[in-house]
Amino acid sequence: MDLEETLLPGVGVRYELRCSSGQVLGIVVQREGGAEIAVYDRRDPDRAQGMFRLSPDEADAVAEVLGAPRLTQRFADLSREVPGLESGRLTVAPGSPFDGRPLGDTRARTLTGCSIVAVVRGVDVVPSPGPEHVLAGGDVLVAIGSDAGLVQLERRLAGQA
Repeated sequence: MDLEETLLPGVGVRYELRCSSGQVLGIVVQREGGAEIAVYDRRDPDRAQGMFRLSPDEADAVAEVLGAPRLTQRFADLSREVPGLESGRLTVAPGSPFDGRPLGDTRARTLTGCSIVAVVRGVDVVPSPGPEHVLAGGDVLVAIGSDAGLVQLERRLAGQA
């Protein structure tokens, strides 16, 4: 299996996957969250045999099926495209001041400038969680913001700020 990744400034990220069967799958993950998927002809890699588009909700559903690493990768890719924007995976430790409390209580955006874009609990992913989403020890928060903001958020989740 070969996987190539190409940043498309202003658009998103293009992935090209050559499967062991010889088929080539092209996926463009758009910055707004949607995706375009194409299967290319084995003999002519410039000719798509078929293509379909996913809305942001559909792309999130597929990402959930494929697992949380895909969702976090999308934000890591975005952070490489936008200078000063970073992504991070921060764990809510059992016993954290926010264990058992709503996400809004963290005041992440207000105090650190970071946005929580997903919460991963085991194999479950909650994309775009609302402020009422109750956190639990072991949850992994996928956040985007500045380096300094991510450090502040990590300290806050640990009860150090």
